[in-house]
Amino acid sequence: MSQMTEDQLQELAQDLNSIRDEIVADLGERDANYIRRVIRLHRALEVGGRVMMPFGFIPPVFVAATVSLGLSKIIENMEIGHNVMHGQYDWMNDPSLHSQTYEWDTACSSDSWRRTHNYEHHTYTNIIGKDRDYGYALLRLSDDEQWHPAHSLQFLSYVMLSVFFQWGVGLHELEFERVRRGEIRLRDKLPFLKDALHKGGRQAFKDYVFFPLITFPVAPIVLAGNLGANLMRNLWSSTVIFCGHFTEDAETFDEKDCENESKGHWYLRQLTGSSNFTGNKLIHLLSGHLSYQIEHHVFPDLPAHRYPEVSERVQSVCRKHGIRYNTGSFRHQYGTVVKRILKYSLPDRLRMRLESQPA
Repeated sequence: MSQMTEDQLQELAQDLNSIRDEIVADLGERDANYIRRVIRLHRALEVGGRVMMPFGFIPPVFVAATVSLGLSKIIENMEIGHNVMHGQYDWMNDPSLHSQTYEWDTACSSDSWRRTHNYEHHTYTNIIGKDRDYGYALLRLSDDEQWHPAHSLQFLSYVMLSVFFQWGVGLHELEFERVRRGEIRLRDKLPFLKDALHKGGRQAFKDYVFFPLITFPVAPIVLAGNLGANLMRNLWSSTVIFCGHFTEDAETFDEKDCENESKGHWYLRQLTGSSNFTGNKLIHLLSGHLSYQIEHHVFPDLPAHRYPEVSERVQSVCRKHGIRYNTGSFRHQYGTVVKRILKYSLPDRLRMRLESQPA
């Protein structure tokens, strides 16, 4: 991480605070209309997918129905649910769009997400030992964790996590690795497990029992379409999140170096621990504007559709303070994620030998 004096960190905080204050002062009808348009789009895609699905015995209709439903789930999770639960639209005083009352269409309960993501991850971003989102307790992504033979299979773990991403996120608060080590007892997690089973069971019932049952003659087709839509959402959301946090140049931090940190130091950690990727407006929408992960980590409670206009100003602040702004094409950033997962799956001696070889 860039070395900055306390005076420089204070100036960094002032620069970024001024950007945030200007956007907050400008929030209004434009932003309310935007999120309502996105909600209408999500609902139209979901209804379209559900209506077409019983006619999925016609292959092109099956594909169209699955894609439509998958896109609706992606938009609801990424641009609506994730952003609403960050409080980006609390100022509207709309109970259906309030961070503390919104319940999204995924296996993870909103309460659990707010605890593990909004609080733990955004407070302790990339701090080894504090941010449990870093590697999701499955992946070794830096030297901070000692290599174990099980890590040699971690690319397979990554693939499985991506396929079942909503369930992995839903059970993240179980802290299975701490239970396994005996640091906490499973009985201590029973209240969480009860809530997780309730929410996850409701999601599974909706997609894999209710909708197939009401279209009974074509139930297998509807079941397959719902599975495909959820897989589509899981793979996409996993990829977006990994590209925002685990690229090759995203930095990690030591717990002792972040004690009693100032607002400027927190800003610096968000800037250097996050990664952006470029794309068109559709990519930004489908990613929940987490293609601007740097801006999201600096301003998590600003409406995400504002990030493109904020980005140039954040980059200017980074240039002013000599801070690297980590961005690149989607293909490039994802490539570095895969490289990082594979690199740290190797024993340290072999990895360092390979890294020392000329390109």
